[in-house]
Amino acid sequence: MTMLAEFKKFAVKGNVVDMAVGIIIGAAFGKIVTALVGGVIMPPIGLILGGVDFADLAYVLKAGTEELPAVTINYGAFIQTVVDFLIISFSVFMVVKGMNNLKKKEAAAPATPAAPPAPSKEEVLLTEIRDLLKNKS
Repeated sequence: MTMLAEFKKFAVKGNVVDMAVGIIIGAAFGKIVTALVGGVIMPPIGLILGGVDFADLAYVLKAGTEELPAVTINYGAFIQTVVDFLIISFSVFMVVKGMNNLKKKEAAAPATPAAPPAPSKEEVLLTEIRDLLKNKS
């Protein structure tokens, strides 16, 4: 089997397609959370803390000149990224927890009892003979 044929077989499997869809949705969800944190959550927190804009928080290691920009450690962006991570990880935790609860309910649900198998022809004949002999006595 050639490498191209093997790759094609791998790529069209259902699990690979499901994983790709999950990654795409996850990336889009990450962008939504980043926008939520940067535009909705952090501004009120910054206001409460005295009008601080977290995106601008930085420690200057070397001041900039006309020719070179300043060298900074941008810890405000790091704080925003940590908040993004916490929201995304909590969301994933809740989804996984919900799926686990569904699996537990399915496993705990009693299986519907199967109907007993119909008696064979021999059993039916033997039952009829027994009943006839009972009625004769």
